[in-house]
Amino acid sequence: MGQMTGKVALVTGGSRGIGRAVALRLAEEGARVALCARRLEAVRAVGEELDALGVENLVRQTDVADAGQVDELVQATIKDLGGLDILVNNAGVTRDNLVMRMSEEDWDAVVDINLKGAFNCCKAAVRPMIKARWGRIINISSVVGITGNPGQANYVASKAGLIGLTKTLARELGSRNITVNAVAPGLIPETGMTAELSEEIKGHMVSQVPLGRPGTPEDVAFGVAFLTSEQAAYITGQVLQIDGGMAM
Repeated sequence: MGQMTGKVALVTGGSRGIGRAVALRLAEEGARVALCARRLEAVRAVGEELDALGVENLVRQTDVADAGQVDELVQATIKDLGGLDILVNNAGVTRDNLVMRMSEEDWDAVVDINLKGAFNCCKAAVRPMIKARWGRIINISSVVGITGNPGQANYVASKAGLIGLTKTLARELGSRNITVNAVAPGLIPETGMTAELSEEIKGHMVSQVPLGRPGTPEDVAFGVAFLTSEQAAYITGQVLQIDGGMAM
């Protein structure tokens, strides 16, 4: 039996990359898993992978920036899977540009999904966690939320905001046996920080990583799984950088 046997996890942005890897990792640890994404057909494919593993799961198309849709997702998770113990806020988008060229629409779109979406999910999820007096919330931030990154002011602001949200919720919820932590991935292929970068720029970034390679979604998933475990029960309000030493 895995460490998460009997637990229910909700992973947003679960259709690919880090979200998919986290869902599969938690499933392997025994959790029942709810997944959501903006594209139903993409997240259904991950649901089929969970089916093949014999893991009870729920798949939903959800815009996390819409509080009503998030409330429906959480209620469906509780109804269909029996509860909600773990929340992984991974949903995110990018619309990169220099600040002087960035439109208000592009700023709002990124902040609404990356930061407001996490707020919506946390607000909906904490009620069942408080009732159970047990919970784990993991916010997927980014190393650029710590260091900054030219051309990504909206993305960086949203990821830095997640760190502030993490620390505040950790203080609000600690007395209820709910831990709240953030994970800050570094150079991970097909994530928001790197998806639009040229191979030349990616190569330069790899050269700045002491371990000499980009990370994988599975590298991040192992870190998330640790923070959801009982071994991490005394860890809250922290930012775990999974970046190969990139931002030391």
